[in-house]
Amino acid sequence: MKRKSSITLAVIVSATMVLSACSGNSGNNESPTASTNTEPSASAPASETSNGSQFPLKEKITLKASAHRPVLAPSDFNEQPLLQELEKNTNVHIEWETTVDNDFIEKRNLLLASGSLPDFFFSGRFSDTELVRYGQEGTLIPLNDLIEKNMPNLKSILDSRPDIKASIMAPDGNIYSLPIGEEIGSGQEEIGANPDFLYINKDWLDKLKLQMPTTIDEFTTVLQAFKKQDPNGNGKADEIPLTYIDNFWTGDIGVLFGAFGVPDKTHRPNNPTYIDHLNVDNGKVSISAQQEGFKQAVSYLNNWFKQGLVDLDAFTHDYDTYFARGKTEDETIGAMIWWDKNDVVGPERSEHWVIVPPFKDMVVKWNSGGGLGRDGAAITKDNKSPEITAAWLDSFYEPTMSAQARFGPIDVWFDKDASGKLIQKAVENPGELKQKTAVTNGIGLLLSEMEDKVAYIEPRAQGRIDDSVKYYVPQMQSEKFPNLFFNPEELEVIDRLKPDISAYINKMRAKWLLSGGVEKEWEEFQATLKKMGIEELLKAHQSGYDRYVAAQK
Repeated sequence: MKRKSSITLAVIVSATMVLSACSGNSGNNESPTASTNTEPSASAPASETSNGSQFPLKEKITLKASAHRPVLAPSDFNEQPLLQELEKNTNVHIEWETTVDNDFIEKRNLLLASGSLPDFFFSGRFSDTELVRYGQEGTLIPLNDLIEKNMPNLKSILDSRPDIKASIMAPDGNIYSLPIGEEIGSGQEEIGANPDFLYINKDWLDKLKLQMPTTIDEFTTVLQAFKKQDPNGNGKADEIPLTYIDNFWTGDIGVLFGAFGVPDKTHRPNNPTYIDHLNVDNGKVSISAQQEGFKQAVSYLNNWFKQGLVDLDAFTHDYDTYFARGKTEDETIGAMIWWDKNDVVGPERSEHWVIVPPFKDMVVKWNSGGGLGRDGAAITKDNKSPEITAAWLDSFYEPTMSAQARFGPIDVWFDKDASGKLIQKAVENPGELKQKTAVTNGIGLLLSEMEDKVAYIEPRAQGRIDDSVKYYVPQMQSEKFPNLFFNPEELEVIDRLKPDISAYINKMRAKWLLSGGVEKEWEEFQATLKKMGIEELLKAHQSGYDRYVAAQK
């Protein structure tokens, strides 16, 4: 489902930018001295080009880049103070062509099809399939040697973190795009391990003298009370007992399928190779839609829809309409599924919204929604100065530069303590501010071993991890499907089969939730999945998973 929004979540939704440009002027690459400015807000890269020259260059060169941006970000990234200072330190000028986040992939594809390539994509948002295809055909150049010779910051990271290096290396041994992300927690305690929190209006529970539900049946009873007993006290039948966003990266009702033993995740952003509705149990990859628990869940939850207990706009919500649900003059929602309650209900109502602990025997999905990715900056074949480009990009892999690029500059987002460590400032409405002040979420790495230099974990992010550890981790799956790099044969199968199979499962799930009928149509549904190639698709994922597990031993 395509959704557009003017709001970007501060923690999970990327402010990444991909810069589009045609080939740059090679200019004069030699300079006898490097910049001596070491202030974090203007950190000067020490990277060298292959001929030994250092920044700042003796003569300015211009590179063209393509980027995606949040709605509130300036269309010209050169308006950002951090990039203005970087240009002074490097003598590299960037001509930016930026596109609003939701329209970027379409614009990027037009650039690729036209042959009018930028010098680099600041973050290409390339899927694994695209990285392999554009890498092997030569549109994107291998970065291995450039990292080794021209990117000392990144090289140091990859040398100390072979897991990250392995994750960005394509099956042919080449690296076609740079790693990006923030490491916030690890394993089951990683911030994206469970993107779906179930919240409930505690004021309504107290007013109706109801207890916190501990089973799915008790939760049903609570929703029925919210529907019938006017908990907001305005004399109107305007209560929406439960709201969510169907088939979305967070907020999807599939988290409640875990009450029937088979959690169902429908969507993961920016990774088309991720198979929807995927689970792993005892090393075996399975599709939730083939399990009896899936059938039981849609049958049970259909009764909620029949009784008017669920927001029917769940199938059309975007960020704007969903966030507006919690901010009506009279409070109208009783429970919701989302990443962070404050996004929906706002800080003024936040105190009386609390987490519903997982129901008794409920299975909580362990999602592979880690904060590190491999869809960062990529350099194209038309770039006449790849060494300089790589060295320029490497400046963002210095911790304080990475932090400022991904959040905002010193004195706006960070303070600096006596030791030079960056400390997060207390800011109002951090999600909106980040859209305005961050250069991009699509460059640089912030890792746990950098916390002595940058306190990059937002207080609300740490609070979310604490809540997940307290409530969800004890009932979380012990296995997950990792963010692995499939080989070309597996990718061919996934590209050929996954879109139609996922769309079919999502369509039937929505139909059964709204209108019922799963019992009558279940066998036909399973037969159709087999005809569509579900077994071949699972085999491709099992092959990739087995190879990943073997490599860990």
